[in-house]
Amino acid sequence: MRRRPMSTAVAVAAIVAAGNGALAAESAGDRPHVEFLDAGKVRPPGLPFSDAVRVGDLLFLSGQIGVVPGKREVVPGGIAAEARQTMENIRTALEALGYAMDDLVKCTVMLDDMAEWGAFNEVYKTFFDARYPARSAFGADGLALGARVEVECIAATRDDAPTAMDDAPFGAGE
Repeated sequence: MRRRPMSTAVAVAAIVAAGNGALAAESAGDRPHVEFLDAGKVRPPGLPFSDAVRVGDLLFLSGQIGVVPGKREVVPGGIAAEARQTMENIRTALEALGYAMDDLVKCTVMLDDMAEWGAFNEVYKTFFDARYPARSAFGADGLALGARVEVECIAATRDDAPTAMDDAPFGAGE
């Protein structure tokens, strides 16, 4: 019997479910635990999205641009300055949520001008020690606030990483 290939959506769902240990639970009709998180360090208040969403062992970080933390203004200085601030914003959000840059497993980079890919890479690589997350990069016209770069990331929980439930009173969230 010949097997049909999975659709992309089914494959992604299977990967996410396997990554968060929920494959067996979902087959039993349970849903994985989902947390909507606010790091409170970068994003200005009042924007209609979470800083991150944790689903099982995976953290989905909202896209970051090179804004001055807490403000709706992009740092001046061109692609290098924006790339550095973008990556600092990612690090700040991750650390506020109990993660580190080495927990990143996937980054998606959106550049307003693909000709600036090399300049972005020069900054990007300084934020990692020999282990780089999987990555995609593509051109995007019209990023928020006129930014030149936006990066969204996925992090995986380490076995020793704290979770929001570690500080919660017994029985919270059940």
